Amino acid sequence: MAERPEFGHARAAVAHLVVSPGLVLPDQELSWVAVRSSGPGGQNVNKVSTKVELRFDVVQSAVLSDGVKSRLLASAGKRIDATGCLILTCDVTRSQTQNLELVRSKLAAMVLSALTPPRKRRPTRPTKASNQRRLTQKSMTSQKKADRRGGD
Repeated sequence: MAERPEFGHARAAVAHLVVSPGLVLPDQELSWVAVRSSGPGGQNVNKVSTKVELRFDVVQSAVLSDGVKSRLLASAGKRIDATGCLILTCDVTRSQTQNLELVRSKLAAMVLSALTPPRKRRPTRPTKASNQRRLTQKSMTSQKKADRRGGD
């Protein structure tokens, strides 16, 4: 069970998360906490913990390869804490279970996008026609500026 935070309700693990047919994140690597949501909402905000924080330890994950881990860490940005945990939050709806499902689908989408490695860039050269157009435009601009100078 996760350590109890100073606010909210600590939850142990959630059910395993199917990212793709070949990849399942086990429930031991996922944990979530329900906290009070900020913003408007009247009395519901003050008494119900509907915001969900989902934690996934990317660095310690046994399921992901090193390449997927590095791409996921790079794409997560500020959502990674000092220990290498990915922290995702959701407070879109007033239902805790719906927020949990939304944040789980967000995690699945992030991991799925990190699964595909980026394509290598193949360097290309400009065509003869584009090079000729560039030189023609350059000489036209040069002539235009020479005409502005006047002649003496």
